[in-house]
Amino acid sequence: MANTGGKKPFWNLSVYITSLSTEKPVEVNGETFVGKLMLDLVEGLDISADWSDHGLWWPQKRMWLLKPRLTLDTCGVQGDAKLHFTPIHKKIRVQLPDLQYVEVSTNFSIKVFGAVQELCNELGIRHPEELCLMKPNSRMLKEGKRSVRGKTKKRLSGSSLSSDDNLSQNSDDKQRGSKDSLTPTYGTIPKHGYTSNGSLSPGSTSPTPSSPAYSSLSPDGSFNTIDNTQLSTSPLIPSTEAVNMLYKPRTLQEKAYMNSGWLDSSKSLMEQEVREFDTLLLKFKYYTFFDLNPKVDDIRINQLYEQAKWSILTEEVECTEEEMMTFAAIQFQVKILSTSPQPNVTEDDDDIDAALNDLQATLEGSSLTNTPVKDNLTAVPEIKDYLNLIKQKAFGVKKKKHWFVFKDTILTMHKSQEESYGQPLQKTNLRGCEVTTDVNVHKDRYHIKLRLQDGEDLEIACQTETQYAKWMAAFRMASKGKTMADVTYNSEKAGIQAFLSMQHDKGESTPTSPGQIQIQPEDFVGPRMLRKYKPKQIAARILDAHTSLQKTSLVESKMLYIRKWQSLPEFGTSHFIVKFRSDKPSKKEEILGIAFNRIMKMDPSSREAIKTWRYSVMKSWNVNWETREMIVQCEGETIAFNCLSADIKSIHEFIGGYIFLSMRKDVNQPPSDELFFKLTGGWL
Repeated sequence: MANTGGKKPFWNLSVYITSLSTEKPVEVNGETFVGKLMLDLVEGLDISADWSDHGLWWPQKRMWLLKPRLTLDTCGVQGDAKLHFTPIHKKIRVQLPDLQYVEVSTNFSIKVFGAVQELCNELGIRHPEELCLMKPNSRMLKEGKRSVRGKTKKRLSGSSLSSDDNLSQNSDDKQRGSKDSLTPTYGTIPKHGYTSNGSLSPGSTSPTPSSPAYSSLSPDGSFNTIDNTQLSTSPLIPSTEAVNMLYKPRTLQEKAYMNSGWLDSSKSLMEQEVREFDTLLLKFKYYTFFDLNPKVDDIRINQLYEQAKWSILTEEVECTEEEMMTFAAIQFQVKILSTSPQPNVTEDDDDIDAALNDLQATLEGSSLTNTPVKDNLTAVPEIKDYLNLIKQKAFGVKKKKHWFVFKDTILTMHKSQEESYGQPLQKTNLRGCEVTTDVNVHKDRYHIKLRLQDGEDLEIACQTETQYAKWMAAFRMASKGKTMADVTYNSEKAGIQAFLSMQHDKGESTPTSPGQIQIQPEDFVGPRMLRKYKPKQIAARILDAHTSLQKTSLVESKMLYIRKWQSLPEFGTSHFIVKFRSDKPSKKEEILGIAFNRIMKMDPSSREAIKTWRYSVMKSWNVNWETREMIVQCEGETIAFNCLSADIKSIHEFIGGYIFLSMRKDVNQPPSDELFFKLTGGWL
């Protein structure tokens, strides 16, 4: 070591340049700035190249050294440290919600929350705060995968590639990093092993149809990037690799392990051991979809529809046979429209028409002559009618007719219409309530179940479809904090009426011939239906249910599917295996369910909520990092638990994330990173 005067001693710091696969010593001391270290390193290489995208990575500490004004002493770097000088942007393979694979260049140095925002911006998906990246579930891969057809499939053999090998069969690829080129082009990067013109580079082997990479090949021989991937419509048949990675959970415990792969939004990809050429899954993580607008969200709606579809087909979200047939019929309509040419409307004309329509709606908004009373936003809409109040008794069900009035988000109940000007029997604010249904059109059963913020249950029975659609739409709007004055009320009501019409047999309509588009039942229904019915029976029922959908457009059909998905009782609940802190020591594992407005202790057998804690009564939620214990303080109660199926930070992020999303008000306001990390950080 050299020592000059009062200065700190110098030493040789070992830096590995990944692009060159070489190691170079640099003379530094504790007062050397990070920026000076990188400058001395580059000048010492004596290679003319663009190093602007490179940064210093400290593998032992799993941290980036990117602030040029910090000294090595401040960063804690000492003589035994070994740093890597590596590109900040690296290539990864992303499986989209519709099971397509795209190759993207991603910033490995920023937090995952920011990386997802950049990725969604490239994909054209608004509100990226609803999505997150996750790793393929290693537990399911080790135990073997049950396919969506209910059969057991073994792990990919040596002829196929595991998820770690993802992009190339060359064993040197993962170590090579970016040494193919010192000045890579980001955004539309050719697949590793191929040059920019699509020809095979030296040392690489050609993908075979049995390899996962084969499914990502585009017709010209290059690999799929965002630029050459159709995102607003999805392939009718996904790749074999993608289908084989689907898993059908049988129990809540298996559903819980499916949530173990979510990446920590407050850490970078590099910090979470994601490497170049790894495969990650992009999914909608939070089930609150803000401002879903068919005019501007064609890609977002399609990806959301596809995620909903595969959750139904794998029975990740369970539904009844009647509901399954409804989903299959909508999916069949989407398939028909996807294979036929759609009306060709230029983007400019479409934007102009949309702007003119919005302007006309704005100008006519207060017109009493041109606008119906129900659309006049200067008055607060109100509905009132006789409905039946349902009370569950020990020996049956008791029905009693009452006069109900709903205005703003307030539901009032009176004994009769004549007494509606007096004191009501009950007055309830439905803002933030849970709305579920019990409907059977063949038995004229139109029940609406409301679970209020205070935990009280209210069940109301409508008498007709029209009455049900009107009240159900109003209750759904109230549950989201909106009123019937909102512009989406009429579309909500129309969607409900469409669902009801699909339950009827339309004998006068001509069913689509199975010969026009072949129906493979396994592509439309889950394993339970496949085991119970013959293929011909399933196909006939799908065609029967489809007759009422033949006039719906492609986007309308996808929106119908999403709305129906959202109305399922199990929709939007993410499960985790936890162990609650108790005065009596117990080894019992329990299931914790997390939804958009509450967390629940759940019964693994019945799948019902045993106890519920709403976010509105939570005072704080933190993580004790020493014991890895989550502590939630509610009004009059404190609960604590450890997570056994995932990192405890994942649960904290779910709760904080849902509260963060509930605070969104302005459509055009970008999400606040600072607020998100404050709510999801988990620090005491």
